[in-house]
Amino acid sequence: MGNHVVVLGAGIVGVCCALELQRRGMSVTLVDRQAPGMETSMGNAGVLARSSLMPFNHPGLWGQLPRLLKNDTVQFRYRWPYLASNLGWAARFMMSARPSVFQETARALDGLIRLSAPEHLKLLDESGARHRLRDTGWIFLYRTAAAWNAGALARRTFAQYDVPTRELNPAELAEVEPALSPIFHRALWIQGSYSVDDPHEVVAAYACLFQREGGTFKRMDAAAIRRDANGWAVQGTSASESVSADRLVVALGPWSKALLKTTGIDLPMAFERGYHMHYNGRGGVRVTRPVYDTGGGYVLSPMARGLRLSTGVELNACEAPARPEQLDLAEQRAREAFPLGDRLDAAAWLGRRPTLPDSRPMIGEAPRHPGLWLALGHQHIGFSTAPGTAKVLAELMLDGAAASRHAAFRPGRFI
Repeated sequence: MGNHVVVLGAGIVGVCCALELQRRGMSVTLVDRQAPGMETSMGNAGVLARSSLMPFNHPGLWGQLPRLLKNDTVQFRYRWPYLASNLGWAARFMMSARPSVFQETARALDGLIRLSAPEHLKLLDESGARHRLRDTGWIFLYRTAAAWNAGALARRTFAQYDVPTRELNPAELAEVEPALSPIFHRALWIQGSYSVDDPHEVVAAYACLFQREGGTFKRMDAAAIRRDANGWAVQGTSASESVSADRLVVALGPWSKALLKTTGIDLPMAFERGYHMHYNGRGGVRVTRPVYDTGGGYVLSPMARGLRLSTGVELNACEAPARPEQLDLAEQRAREAFPLGDRLDAAAWLGRRPTLPDSRPMIGEAPRHPGLWLALGHQHIGFSTAPGTAKVLAELMLDGAAASRHAAFRPGRFI
């Protein structure tokens, strides 16, 4: 095939893919309906962590299911009509919580995160965004002894994959994060990990680097894709807008599902929606790194804009109206642990985490669609895995022998 590639999606995954392919000698056009980093990549907790190898559908999920299905927890909410119309996805998601599939997923995600971390550090330096990085890890908080015991599988998995951690008793936690209220039985400090104070600005910096090195960015809302005699064509929502290339990479996150339907591909993708809000911290008080309150169902991260409170999961249609009740509940729990202060945003931010049944991204060429490449389905961990995804995609695109090394991410497992 020729040398021109279009990458659809200017979130963290798409931008990293565009940069990597460009650096391997390809002519790359990056396309998105908004400026880089303005969609899903904007709203995460800013964590670049080895602990992200632990998927939500792990063997312990079976024991949690009766409680979660009551639909009243802070951590997990769902809309009955959406769940009823996606029972096939839900069944496959639960079946992927089997120990054998869980281990395959953890192993694959661990490799992707390990590949991503050093690449992030290089890109932060090259893009001039290194000042946004913290190397202080993040902390899991447990309110009760029962909650701590329930986290045993995660701790065993972290140990299995050499994720550095340190257990903290209440006194030690108070030394590390003195602004937290003394309501936690124990904590687990995930070390050897990073966080940033503005994920959007990091993506924007990477995109500027891509353009400085000769890449092209085009604003266009992709409505359909089709294969033609010259490769792949992308039609915009306006009849006058289109772009084409020898090869096409779809990295549109949650919007990949609707777009790929236009070429006959039906992705088994669900949307784990989530919300965030910023707070000023009463009296200017802040946590110094992201903290995850496992009982409260939220992550609190120090950001350039203020303290960002991020919620758990809401299973719902991608474009359904916002339902910020989950944020209200998370805020109530967070105020038990920290002096949040006042809200800084006029409305809650809503994001969609695109999740495949086995919680692994899909990286590779679409079966029976030569020249159509996929880099999507990163659920909650696109920020931690984007540079590694770009490396894998480029290897698969340019090295025919790479498929066996990256079989865990092959699109053919669901297409």
